[in-house]
Amino acid sequence: MEIEFLGTGTSVGVPMIGCDCPTCTSDDPRDRRLRVSLLIRYRGAHILIDPSIDFRQQALRAGLKTLDAVLITHAHADHVFGIDDLRALNYRQGAMPCFASAETWQNLYRMFSYAFGPPGPSSRPRLVPHTIGGDCTLCGLHVTPIELPHGDMTTLGFRLNDFAYVTDCCALPDAACERLLGLDTLVLDCVRYKPHPTHLHLEAALAYIARLQPKRAYLTHMAHDIRHAELAPQLPAGVELAYDGLRVAVPSEAVLPASSSN
Repeated sequence: MEIEFLGTGTSVGVPMIGCDCPTCTSDDPRDRRLRVSLLIRYRGAHILIDPSIDFRQQALRAGLKTLDAVLITHAHADHVFGIDDLRALNYRQGAMPCFASAETWQNLYRMFSYAFGPPGPSSRPRLVPHTIGGDCTLCGLHVTPIELPHGDMTTLGFRLNDFAYVTDCCALPDAACERLLGLDTLVLDCVRYKPHPTHLHLEAALAYIARLQPKRAYLTHMAHDIRHAELAPQLPAGVELAYDGLRVAVPSEAVLPASSSN
């Protein structure tokens, strides 16, 4: 399995409009962060986690030509406003399966009503909706959805074999931690240094990593107060800051039995 960080920034991106802080004016390319999104490549299949608002730019940079499935963590704008740009892939391959929670689908049907109503004269993204109700097998990977608190809403993290993607959460409940043990690679939310009402901050993220003990961990969804060259050398062994365009090879064991399959 290979993961590619399509975007590692928070909802406003980095640099932020109108900001002259050291990170927003940095010439380090690792400090330029599109909105958070991840691409998984596995045995010729491509799985996208969140079509971010910057998806068109991200897909062009990654050379993406097909998608086998889309996983969605929640329906906030920075994570799903790239749905319309999936049309370009629909032209090549037709409709694609998309997986989200029932709560997220309610919001997506409202936000993208034109995509799910009767066919009209204009092109529109074509998604085949699937509601995630538990573990499943997707493109040969065992997928475990993990419910996470994100302020007053619930988001989903995803474990795929021994890799997990956990973003947009303010805590990891005990039930979530149980599903995140024994990981090779963990990607974890870390929005800033100070505590945040809906996201993990640096101290909390590092505490969860110490509890879960993955072989390695990458921090993502970072705001502009985190400057890569300053924080990266201070992190514990096995913990790194992700950056846009970073590709990481993840060992992947054979798929485990699942309750349903795509």
